Amino acid sequence: MRKVSLLLTVLAALVGVISGCGTGDDAVAQGDTFQFVSPGGQTVITYPVADRKKVADLSGPDLVTDAPLSLSDDRFRDKVVVVNVWGSWCGPCRGEADDLEQVYEQTKDLGVEFVGINLRDDRDSAKDFVADRNVGFPSIYDFDGMTLSALTTPTAVVPTTVILDRRHQPATVFLKAVTAEELDAAVRRVAAESPAATTPAPASAPGQP
Repeated sequence: MRKVSLLLTVLAALVGVISGCGTGDDAVAQGDTFQFVSPGGQTVITYPVADRKKVADLSGPDLVTDAPLSLSDDRFRDKVVVVNVWGSWCGPCRGEADDLEQVYEQTKDLGVEFVGINLRDDRDSAKDFVADRNVGFPSIYDFDGMTLSALTTPTAVVPTTVILDRRHQPATVFLKAVTAEELDAAVRRVAAESPAATTPAPASAPGQP
């Protein structure tokens, strides 16, 4: 199920579930080729290192400045990256905003960065949300969901939070609003992983085993 879930492309599912601002076990259909149900109704999914696959680059305009913002930017290189999918229209997103900011401040010195994906939102409302809550990390403005479609993880609910390891592979996914306590513990666990655990072994030279 983990391998299947990592193949999910969420764009086709957004219209059906976005209005619910749900918290977890929705079934998601993608044409005739894919169907995903959160494994056992789980709202928190942890992937062992061996099962992780690198996500595509996430990029789009910065919500506030409109400058290009990308997961491949230097600020995110070799960092654990917490990706939060949110909208100012979403009640649970409003509820978790302070928790996200708290963990961002508590873990940045561990080589951790945060980036939001602001989805299906009025841009001015989203900017007000960020200003009112003193959010310190950037968000990609993604009204049409094109940025989110590149995030091939089981995210079909808003809010969703994905912790990427230092190779930008999904390590933990929260298909629900998060608390500071649970997010802090999960982020620290990923940040403490040995670099060797997330770095593939070098290929053998020709003629060597």
